[in-house]
Amino acid sequence: MSKPFFAVAVMLFAITTRSQELSQVIFSSGSTLSSFSFITDQKVIIRISEDGNLLEWGTDPGTGRYNYYTGKLQPYLGRVDHYSQSEYDSVLRGKVKSIGTCTFKYYTAAEESSKAGKLKSIGRVTLDYFASYENTLNQGKLKSAGHVLLDYYPASENEAFRSKLKSVGNTQITYYSTFDDKVIKGKIKSIGSSSYTWYTSHERKEFQGALKSGSDTQIINGVTYLLR
Repeated sequence: MSKPFFAVAVMLFAITTRSQELSQVIFSSGSTLSSFSFITDQKVIIRISEDGNLLEWGTDPGTGRYNYYTGKLQPYLGRVDHYSQSEYDSVLRGKVKSIGTCTFKYYTAAEESSKAGKLKSIGRVTLDYFASYENTLNQGKLKSAGHVLLDYYPASENEAFRSKLKSVGNTQITYYSTFDDKVIKGKIKSIGSSSYTWYTSHERKEFQGALKSGSDTQIINGVTYLLR
């Protein structure tokens, strides 16, 4: 194999492998984790909940072209297969088996109870979850997605962000606490080095709780954070 061809092959492999890694983290109302997203080789966005359930899938015309993410998905018109209702393992019955060329695997009923029925892999990306013996408050939540490790605030933290997403890999996420204004408590204060401020109860009523400064779309360490 020639050196130029080998270099191109390695680059293409890296691109296709990267395409199914964790791609987006979406928050609703600027405070509540809404979903994790993965993008398949066919540019289909797969969204799952923090406890490993498939929520929705589709395409976003901005992905890979304009880098403008609407957050709303357009229907995927390709093939979608499901596990049959006669599967030997009841937790698999009716679940999505594949979307286009991306296949899905799930933890079976025979595995740890906090994982049974949850997504085990999305294409080449393996998913793992906190077990009951690891973290009582956050058991069943996504612990890792491929090489990306996730963590959540423990029960000992301030109640405004207790159990909320704490980190995605090396990216730390902080929130306003119960000691802050009542309108903004629990809202995101920072993601990595990006800070956020929100209109408080001392400002015009129609603005209270709305984002005052900070971009609602941030790309940090290859992951896009969307505040919706």
